[in-house]
This record gives sequence, C-alpha cells and structure tokens, in this order.
Amino acid sequence: MLTLAGVLLALFLSSLDQTIVATALPRIVAELHGFDRFAWVATAYLAASTALVPVYGKLADMYSRRNIEVTAILIFLVGSALCGLAGEFGSLPLLGDGMSQLIIFRAVQGLGGAGLLAMAFIIIADLFPPAVRGKYQGYVGATFGLSSVLGPFLGGLLTDHGSGLLPGIAGWRLVFYVNLPLGLLALWFILGRMPRLRPRGQHKPLDYLSALLLMAGLVPLVLGLQLNKTQHGWTAPLTLSLFAAALLLLLLFVLRSLRSDNPILDLTLFRNPVFRAANIATFLLGGAFLSIVIFEPLFMVNVLGVSATRAGLSLIPLSLGVVGGSMLAGQMVARFGHYKRWMLAGGLLLLSGQALLATMPPTVSYEQVLLYVLLCGLGLGPCMPLYTLAIQNAIDPRLTGQATSASQFFRQIGGVVAAALLGTVLTMSLAQTLPPTPAPAAAPTELAIEGAPATVALAPPTPAVRAAFTHAISRVYLCTLCLVLCGWIATLFVPDLPLRTSNAVKSQPVLATQGAK
Repeated sequence: MLTLAGVLLALFLSSLDQTIVATALPRIVAELHGFDRFAWVATAYLAASTALVPVYGKLADMYSRRNIEVTAILIFLVGSALCGLAGEFGSLPLLGDGMSQLIIFRAVQGLGGAGLLAMAFIIIADLFPPAVRGKYQGYVGATFGLSSVLGPFLGGLLTDHGSGLLPGIAGWRLVFYVNLPLGLLALWFILGRMPRLRPRGQHKPLDYLSALLLMAGLVPLVLGLQLNKTQHGWTAPLTLSLFAAALLLLLLFVLRSLRSDNPILDLTLFRNPVFRAANIATFLLGGAFLSIVIFEPLFMVNVLGVSATRAGLSLIPLSLGVVGGSMLAGQMVARFGHYKRWMLAGGLLLLSGQALLATMPPTVSYEQVLLYVLLCGLGLGPCMPLYTLAIQNAIDPRLTGQATSASQFFRQIGGVVAAALLGTVLTMSLAQTLPPTPAPAAAPTELAIEGAPATVALAPPTPAVRAAFTHAISRVYLCTLCLVLCGWIATLFVPDLPLRTSNAVKSQPVLATQGAK
C-alpha cells in the first residue's frame, strides 16, 4: 500500500501539471513576452509525453519497474525545476529567451510525465492480481479527478498570491516548484518501500530503431493536430507536410516491428480481441472526455454569460463523477467480477449525459448543466480502470508493460485527435451563424492550448452570440455523441473473460493472444 501511495502521488504530479499550468499561463506569457508562442507551452509537453508512453511500457517489460519509475520522477522534477527558472537569467545561448526556454523545459517535463502516467497502471498490475486489481486501479481515476479539481484552483492561487511566499520569486514560478517537495515525497515512498519488480521472461536487446521511428512519427502527428487551424488549416502545406511525415515514419515503424525480434510494441497484441476492441473504445472515449472539458466552459461563458471562474468551477461535477464512477466500478468488479457489464453501464450513463448536453437550449440553467456534466462523469468513471484491467487480464503477463502503455497511448491520442476535429466543427459552425461583426477578443486560456478556438466573450453575450454558440456547441456535442456511441458498440465486442487470481507466468510459452478464445 505504501508503494501504491508513492505511485499515485507521482501520477498526481503529472496530471496536476496539465491543469495547474493552464491557469498560470496568462501571467507567464505576460512576464516572458511570448504571447505568440503560448500554445507551444502545452504542445511541447503533450508531444513529448504522448510519444514516450509506449517507450516506457516496453522498458518496463525489460528492466526493473522501480528503476523506470524513479527515472521518470527524476526527469519530471528536473524539468519542473528548469521550468521554474525559465527566463531568470535572460536569453541563453542555444535556449533563446525565457519563453523559448520554458517551451524546451516543458518538453523535458513531458519526457518524465509520460513515465508517471504509464507506470502507474503497470506497477499496480504487478502488485495486485486481476481479480482484485479493479478497486486499486479505481484510485487512479480518483487521482485524475482530484488533480483536475485542485489544479486550476491551486494554479490561480499561487499565481495571484504566491509572490510573497518566497522572496524574489514570482508566484507563477511556484506552479512548477510545487512539484519538487511532492516529487521528493513520492521518491521516498518508492525507494524505501517499493520492490524492484523485475521483468519476467527472457531479456533481449531493445530494438532502438523501432523506438526511434515510433517517436519520430508521433511527434509530427501531434504537432499537426495541435496547430491553430485558423492559421494553418487542414489542407495548409505545413499541416499536410507534418501528417505526411507522420504517416511515412509510422509505416516504417510497422514494417520494422514486423521484422524485429524485440520491437518497442509487439504488434501480435492486436490479434487479441480484448486488446483490439478495448483500445478502439478507449480511443473514442478519450476524445469524448476532452470534448466535455474543452467545450462545456465555452458554452457557460458564451451562452449563459457566467464568469470564467464559474465556468471553470462547472467542471467540478465532472471530476467528482469520474472519481465516484471509477472507484465504484473498481469495487464492483473486484467483488462480483464481469467487468464488461460495468463498462456497458457506464457507457449508457455517458450516452444519456452527452445527449442532454447536445440538446441544451439557450435557456438551460447553470444547475442543469452541472447535473448533465455529473452524469457524464459517472459514465466516464469506469472507462479509466476497467478497459485497462480487461487488457491486462487477457494478455501474457510478460507483455503487461507494452499492453498497458498502449491503452494509455490510445486514450491520449484519441483526445488530441478529437480536440482538433471538434474544434474545426465549432469554428465552421460559428463562421456560418455568427453575425459579421468583429470577433470577441481571444484570451490565452487552456481552451486555446488544447486545440479549441479561444473565442471567449469578455462582455455579456448578445442574443446573436448566444444563438450562434448554442447551435455550434450542439453540433460539437452531437459529434461527440457519435464518438460515445461508437465506443459503446466497440465495447460490445470486448470478451468478458474470467479474472485471473494470480500474476504468475505459465511455464509453457504464452502467446500475446492468450485469452482470445
């Protein structure tokens, strides 16, 4: 349990960092004079963390889990300290000005953050057999929910009132420095209590070329999706060039992996029907989750006319729902088994909540939206632990690292793809319905960072603006409803296998497809 506490604390750091920085970003941009590059602060972290998740999974199958976790925490803490120092010493050779330094150091943070995300599920899989693992993986969902609530609040508090806590240090720098004591505490738990958790099976040299091709292909893919589509549309030369490079490099990765004895991701995993169907579902549901996070505050501000603070607070029911749904589903599976029925039940709740969001009229009340968002959170809660549990239960325990990190990767990349596509749907809808008047001033908020248009009304919205945003966001949520429905259908094809009561590896050779029958 002390090992679990350390792993969850490290995971809390990674997930907190994705929300706490967004709140502080307007102040950071103002002090570092980098408004033209503010979106890259999040894009650098996202590109690095997405590309490295599968790599950490493979390394966890080859080396001590504890060593990999400690390395990820140290990289993350070094990146945090460097981010806090960005711009303190003016422009630096090779690193550029303060804003460029921050972007580079955020990428370093992302290299460590990828490990904190991937290793949490992998280590929990080593500590507990599938039959009881669900209730412990439910704590992971609770950790994400807690960080999403505390992140914006803590970021605003430190940015606005933290300058006096440490003499000579701006409040926004504490947003990064706060990671250091928490990270050291996590290291104390892990180094003092965590077993080494050595890999199972034979050790083979890592295929570094397949790892390089995978990372090189994912980075341009994420960058192409994250580009501001109002400046670089889907058919712009830069966007098409990035997608073409990603496609070529990922194709080379697949060809290399099929020939390699020890690729970074064993492609035979895709023969397993649980692995295949569950990852399709997580890809789609990851997009649905990010859709709610991005577009619900836009509706609150531009239709209901609430303040940015109240719009941010309106996501708290989503987080509470995810926490409650995740922990409840984990407990129920650990007690009764049959993970599939809880996944399908969560999907039905999410479909109901998403349908209510998609049909909201301009006269909907603030409290009603909170209820709809809570319903979505309760439906999303089982998605975090149970799809991963189903995959881990169905594959050879010697491939747990690769299979688990692949699940996290598909969830993350699904959110990136959905944010980009749904942001385009919103932009096109607004262009058709908004009156031909000057657009409201855009604010550098988390919405812009995540790929959605940062069209946030600074004054009370006019009836025309309210009608335009109601129509546009309804279209976005109808598309999201289709994503959820497709994810629910994919879940129907996930076999409901009996949960193993042991993590032991069978003495005879075990294929990645074991359990498919």
